[in-house]
Amino acid sequence: MAGEIPDLVAHARTGTGKGAARQSRRNGMVPGVVYGGGADPLPIEIPFNELLAKLKAGRFRATLWNLKVEGQEDVRVICRDVQRDVVKDLPTHLDLMRLRRTSKVNLYIPVVFEGVDGSPGDKKGGVLTVVRPEVELRVTAGDIPEQVTVDCSKLELGDTITISSVDLPAGAKPTIDRDFVLANMQAPSGLASQSDDDEDEAEAPEAAAEASDD
Repeated sequence: MAGEIPDLVAHARTGTGKGAARQSRRNGMVPGVVYGGGADPLPIEIPFNELLAKLKAGRFRATLWNLKVEGQEDVRVICRDVQRDVVKDLPTHLDLMRLRRTSKVNLYIPVVFEGVDGSPGDKKGGVLTVVRPEVELRVTAGDIPEQVTVDCSKLELGDTITISSVDLPAGAKPTIDRDFVLANMQAPSGLASQSDDDEDEAEAPEAAAEASDD
């Protein structure tokens, strides 16, 4: 289970319809609705500045939130839609969906690379280049992994870590079908440059031989 699910603080909104929504916006709030989970829809509103900051931080729609509304039990939700002003591109309304513990949801999970120090590639001066510090997985809402752990203790220079070579948490599945790269152990720049120089030196005699044949 993930260590912390971020809070999304909202207020219960009185009244429904366009008039109530406009009043909410005049009060510096963004109106919204919470639905699903076998319960009645709940009109809410979130302070505009707080929502905008979360949207700018990224991954708002791919994050599982702990919705806190005064007078209501906390509930896990995921954003299904954020409507924006067509001119200013600012949020004007949002839809949140309650999740049951058995619900499946796509979330970005951080990737932790362990055992890099002391690995064969590290001892030769290699550097682990991380391509994806997080991966999008389809997981169960009631069993969200805190991280994906990758064992790098046996990495050699030139080795590549792909998603298929990693043991994913139980019940988790990548949202991308292809076998994508997470990281690779690259040779140190000096060694790479030396390799290029060796290739150039090898090509030089061949070029000279071709010139003499001409």
